[in-house]
Amino acid sequence: MSLAIDLSTRTALVTGAASGIGRACALALAEAGARIIAADIDAAGGEAVAAAVGGLFLPTNLAQREACQALARAALAQGRPVDILVNVAGFQHIDPIQDFPEEKWDTLLAVMLTAPFLLTKYLWPAMQAQGWGRIINLASVHGLVASPFKSAYITAKHGLIGLTRTTALEGGPHGITVNAICPAYVRTPLVERQIADQARTRGLSEADVIERVMLEPAAIKRLIEPEEVAAMALYLCSDAARGITGAALTLDLGWTAR
Repeated sequence: MSLAIDLSTRTALVTGAASGIGRACALALAEAGARIIAADIDAAGGEAVAAAVGGLFLPTNLAQREACQALARAALAQGRPVDILVNVAGFQHIDPIQDFPEEKWDTLLAVMLTAPFLLTKYLWPAMQAQGWGRIINLASVHGLVASPFKSAYITAKHGLIGLTRTTALEGGPHGITVNAICPAYVRTPLVERQIADQARTRGLSEADVIERVMLEPAAIKRLIEPEEVAAMALYLCSDAARGITGAALTLDLGWTAR
């Protein structure tokens, strides 16, 4: 039996929408009828996604606090509340802690932790006023466990799960659910670049990085497809998932089953 999800009365803001998981989420929500506001620093990719779904593209640099506020204002200025916020935007930087560039630390946490907090803060009043909202934070299996050479990324993802749980408690009385999706390695341009970075840092071949680092802890030996993550995000927006909040939902091929 298929689950029919109708989001035709909803508007969704998706960050990191130009490619990978963000793009897949925008397409899935649009297929269910949602009006999409796509946000990304990649103008060409973001505009292409918005054109594909008949939505709106808003260019933004989420590393800047004022840009986060401007994005929220522009989204709300469209005349409808933003009912769904999907925080996907992010990147990785892989280095041993002693070599980790401090400015990269600041930028990574700004994009992956501060920006979701700010967008949640700015869009919250409209969700609260209407008594309905869905916030989905794209965390990671690395929000639950750690690996070497990813100190800033793992710090941000752990923090994002904390933000998810806290805002879920505050949103419950107002019809707002907040959840985090925690996938293992997903087949995205980000992961493809990471393979090369991991090979450099660990002194391995790229094939060995995939087999011995990315897939070794998993029970199912494959990469996750972006559409699988998008399907979970779509479900979390449905009425069937209205009782799910404050959850860190794994999509990790058995990574954390050990």
